[in-house]
Amino acid sequence: MSQSDPLEIPFGGVRVRYESAKSYDELVAALLADVGEQPVPVDDFPKDFDTWESYRSQVETHVGASGFMLFTTFDHGGWIAKAGIDRKVLRVIIGNPLIAITMLRHDVTAGLFAPVELLLVGEHHGGSSLTYVKPSSLMVVDDNPALSVAAEQLDVKLAALAAKVTA
Repeated sequence: MSQSDPLEIPFGGVRVRYESAKSYDELVAALLADVGEQPVPVDDFPKDFDTWESYRSQVETHVGASGFMLFTTFDHGGWIAKAGIDRKVLRVIIGNPLIAITMLRHDVTAGLFAPVELLLVGEHHGGSSLTYVKPSSLMVVDDNPALSVAAEQLDVKLAALAAKVTA
């Protein structure tokens, strides 16, 4: 294999879906009440905080009850309507650098899937759903027990948040 030949590493993701009796708007509100309504500018923090301890302290001030913070949102529902799809759909990126480091210290390529993504959907029956891909199913592609443990801990935290906001 030459340097220009890519290495392909197949893996399989596990999609997790939580149904909710809450309306789409109620689900969005419940999630944002936990992770914050405004995106946190974590990329700006390293410029202002030069040590890990000062950075960590700043990050901790933005963490929601579940241990996550809001990074950004994409309102798919706003543009898919133009193509004739009448659904409320919001892609939400949440995370926590203090959780991410527990995985990235074992394999920096785990950063492809940290932060995590959620998809909130208004369902036709009036309820809603929250879907994500189980982080450990994406991050762990080689035999790496330390990464597996850290990623599985993230799975648990994410499942707890999903159960909480969809209840």
